[in-house]
Amino acid sequence: MKLNEISKPVLKRLPSYLAYLKALPEDGPANISATALAAALNMGEVQVRKDLALVSDGGRPKVGYLRESLIADLEQFLGYDNTTEAVLIGAGKLGQALLGYSGFDEYGLEIVAAFDANEEMDGKMESGKPIYSISRLPEFCKERKVLMGIITVPASAAQEVCDLLIANGIKAVWTFAPAHLDVPPHILVQYENMATSLAVLSVHLSAQMRG
Repeated sequence: MKLNEISKPVLKRLPSYLAYLKALPEDGPANISATALAAALNMGEVQVRKDLALVSDGGRPKVGYLRESLIADLEQFLGYDNTTEAVLIGAGKLGQALLGYSGFDEYGLEIVAAFDANEEMDGKMESGKPIYSISRLPEFCKERKVLMGIITVPASAAQEVCDLLIANGIKAVWTFAPAHLDVPPHILVQYENMATSLAVLSVHLSAQMRG
């Protein structure tokens, strides 16, 4: 099955399965069932079973999946074995931290350049990655045919930046800006909302303290 035939919710769940499987001890059981995976991730068993069936035919009744084979199937389906180039917009502290993060290599992601509205940053380097003026984004995307954009600008500028990325061929957006983005149906947006995550943690702690 092709990526464009799978719903966005399923695409967002698949990396969770992969991350859990890769975190299991190497000397642990060689096989894992959809039931066990669902229980570990607090998800519905039927949903997990259907999701895995879309990317792997290795499941066996009463046996489950060979863990290493399932990892390989998920990585291949998600394209982690093929480097995906991305551009980053917003070369502030968060943007520069992402430029310097080497862990993206494991997931086949390479941030090839950053862009910023501050003209004084044009031509600078950060962690071996170039930073350019935002005015150079159209030419860069055209030459490199980049399909993924990462947004690390303030919320007030996020929609404008998103529109610019889409206008220049970007098909997937990973945003760290705390703002909802309006995009066409064919564009996938993944939100990393730190405020929301902190709120969930705070509520959890408050409940624990009251208990």
